[in-house]
Amino acid sequence: MEEMKNDFIMTDQDSLVYLTGLMKNGIRLDLQPFEHLLAKLKHPQRAFPAVLVGGTNGKGSVASMMTAILTKAGFRVGLYTSPHLVDVRERIRVNGQMISLEEISECISEIRAADDPGVTYFECLTAAAFIHFCKQHVDLAVLEIGMGGRLDAANVVSPILSIISTVTLEHTNFLGKRLREIAAEKAGIIREKGLCLTAATQKTVRQTLRDRCRERNATLLELGRDFRTRERGDGSFSYRGKGLKLRNVRTALPGIHQIRNAALAIAAIGELAGCGYPVTEKNIIDGLASVRWPGRLETVRTRPTVILDGAHNPAATAVLCRSLKRFYSWRRLIIVFGVLEDKKYGDMVKRLCSLADEVIITKPKTDRAVSPNVLLPVVRQYGMKTEVIENPPDALEKAMAAADAADLICVTGSLYLVGEIRGFLTGAGVD
Repeated sequence: MEEMKNDFIMTDQDSLVYLTGLMKNGIRLDLQPFEHLLAKLKHPQRAFPAVLVGGTNGKGSVASMMTAILTKAGFRVGLYTSPHLVDVRERIRVNGQMISLEEISECISEIRAADDPGVTYFECLTAAAFIHFCKQHVDLAVLEIGMGGRLDAANVVSPILSIISTVTLEHTNFLGKRLREIAAEKAGIIREKGLCLTAATQKTVRQTLRDRCRERNATLLELGRDFRTRERGDGSFSYRGKGLKLRNVRTALPGIHQIRNAALAIAAIGELAGCGYPVTEKNIIDGLASVRWPGRLETVRTRPTVILDGAHNPAATAVLCRSLKRFYSWRRLIIVFGVLEDKKYGDMVKRLCSLADEVIITKPKTDRAVSPNVLLPVVRQYGMKTEVIENPPDALEKAMAAADAADLICVTGSLYLVGEIRGFLTGAGVD
């Protein structure tokens, strides 16, 4: 249901072997078998209220912002996201605390005992999150959709509200070839008489979401119509929504696109207040100021500056390029780039090469990665210095050796690549 990773940092060998083995089951676009598994587990997903956060880009940021705000307000909040960067346990957190090795092994043991040989990797982790949140007695769970929405494993819950951040062409072999088809799949998380919030801008997408809400007698709140932001020159912004006005708001996550994500999070928090989750203005301000979401415009080194950004489609790459021009300066820009074969990497390369002085092509550690030899002519047509170094840590070390203190190095193209580099830099390693 997402960029599946085969890298784990877990000491329970049995759980590791079992979880790794589930990758052979691939992706299952059918919720009925997963619901049958959850029935065997006594429906842990029914033990807590939930919010679903779907979309193409920004959904992880929105989910992490909401969690940070609610945690500041004193609630016990479960957060389920995907994919992970270095450690699979990153996906399952309570109030920011990653699930322990012992806890995830216990959850997986319960799933194994349910004896479902067809369970997928993503389904297993989703079920583990449900079990953990149930045991932890969370007040609310914020669940990020992995892919699409209608048939995503997280969509088995009955959400208080649903969020669809943005919609662009992605996973077209699963979700459809046209934007309208993809939007319809994502709209599958909207419930009868439910509430959905979106920051999508395309007319086709908004009309698809409006049609779905009308069919289901649901309410749709749209950024720019029902709630608004205004950016200030100093990087702060103001917010206006139903019964809520904020000034001088800042988010710890860099990038102008994070204002849009923050608007969704604030609007959703405002709606949750009427459902038993009241927060103060200070909770919102403090939550947004404290939120962390690694691998998204993350600065990991200085002199030269090294940033990691998991942009893995053309829309996210466009946002990355705008953010680079807006928030960074450099004498030379060196891009370390690796990408998966199902992405529109030609468009991504074109955008990056409009800014880059040098590109080092590498290969994320997955069978789905594009061969550097395939990428080489795609990059070379733009005329800048280009080099292939297949091993990502070696590629980064080459970039750092070639860079001066005033240069900028940006590692991007895949969350696989970002996770591998981040593990290398932090010493965590990725097996």
